[in-house]
Amino acid sequence: MLFNEIIGQQEVKQQLINTVAENRVSHAQLFLGPEGSGSLALALAYAQYVNCENKQPEDSCGQCAACRKYSKLIHPDLHFSYPFFAKHKEDTAATYAEEWRKAFLTNPYLGLEHWRSQLDAENKQANINIAEAHHIIKKLSLKAFEAEYKVLIMWLPEYLDTQGNALLKLIEEPPEKTLFLLVAENQDKILNTIISRTQLVKINRMSDADVSKYLMDAHQLGANQAAEIAFISNGNIQQAINLLGDDTKGHFDLMIRWLRFCVTDAGASLIKVCEEELAKMGRENQKSFLLYALNMMRQILLLKAGMAALVHLPGTELDFAKKFSNHYPLGQIERAIGLFEEAHYHIERNANPKILFLDLSLQLVLLYKYQTFRQLADSTYIDHYGM
Repeated sequence: MLFNEIIGQQEVKQQLINTVAENRVSHAQLFLGPEGSGSLALALAYAQYVNCENKQPEDSCGQCAACRKYSKLIHPDLHFSYPFFAKHKEDTAATYAEEWRKAFLTNPYLGLEHWRSQLDAENKQANINIAEAHHIIKKLSLKAFEAEYKVLIMWLPEYLDTQGNALLKLIEEPPEKTLFLLVAENQDKILNTIISRTQLVKINRMSDADVSKYLMDAHQLGANQAAEIAFISNGNIQQAINLLGDDTKGHFDLMIRWLRFCVTDAGASLIKVCEEELAKMGRENQKSFLLYALNMMRQILLLKAGMAALVHLPGTELDFAKKFSNHYPLGQIERAIGLFEEAHYHIERNANPKILFLDLSLQLVLLYKYQTFRQLADSTYIDHYGM
């Protein structure tokens, strides 16, 4: 994979290129970034650049034998490790190599749930088992076939558990010209003994502008729809891909009406919108609606905290967010965010939508009933937007 094929992340790309140009390639690196940020794609592009036979100042050549093999994930000195859903204790990542190549080449921004959907996972838990740890040790003890560096890219080392201890000596004292690239999303879930042996490469979430451009270029979306999905996905390319085909139009107007009924404790209207609109949207649209509301509350929280420079909303939504942030205490906004996160979690796990949205609505009523939220409900601004 070439660096120029990856969306955004220009600063990280240049940082990685500089380590090669200045001969500062650390043998064990931890690429840490949220799902859909391109961290896995960056790790592969970096490994390809390290082994490219005709490096260019800003990227791999894309034409040499090494680059051609990397582009198909078939280079003999490139190894992958990742969580899988083992059916037998002797299963390793190699058991699912074909599925992995297909999944990654189709979507280099994949998340764990997308990977799960490519396999017959049933109800099994994702894991990188002890058999895989021993297989890694065996593979990396062999000499390189043709490249300067043998490379192991481990995606989501969070799933190593205590099996990761078997790799500690190998990571700390690897064979010559061996490169470990660990690609993680949650540093708190990685063994500290592994973190201490790696050099951190921090990768931030994608900007909304980069996600929007990707959707327009790769999926031929119009500017307005791309911007809407980019906002809902919160910098997560995998989430943006999941939202393709969903009806994301009208989320703002529906959210305004729904919140108005919560604010004014309009029981009959609240039940009606929950039963006749929210519960009948379809599960994927319900998830995207909750993500939209959740992200809107996060933007409001940023405004409330005086970080307006980090807020990127179109005009109507920005106007609403400013008004909202001026009327409600920080604690209320934080609590609302928690309620939306919890509701999204349960919708993903097939909760009854009618019960869930009604329960969520009642909790919002209780949250705001005796607070200044009612002042906003009485304002001409709310009436203007139909709340």
